[in-house]
Amino acid sequence: MKDFKNINIQDVNDNDNTDFYTNFKERLADTEQFPTLYTFKFIVPASEKNKKDIEGFFEHPSTKINIKDSKTGKYNSLTVETFVNSPDDVVEYYKKVSAIEKVIML
Repeated sequence: MKDFKNINIQDVNDNDNTDFYTNFKERLADTEQFPTLYTFKFIVPASEKNKKDIEGFFEHPSTKINIKDSKTGKYNSLTVETFVNSPDDVVEYYKKVSAIEKVIML
């Protein structure tokens, strides 16, 4: 099995070189109805700081966060459900979370 480099969401571009977030926002607008409860999923290296940072980004009263530890305890999986008004809100949350080192955004 080959080792694959983790890809950060900010590294992903479409074939026609359009901005990833612009394309993502357009796809969200086409497939989701807003306002809505939106589910985000992240995997981060296990640390209290990473968990607190993500919790701090999602401050809406509707926010529910479920945290699971990996078998080895090296990573945390966070599922965040929160209210968003528009695709712009979704993109802004992803941009905030992308600042966390080694985050995987699903």
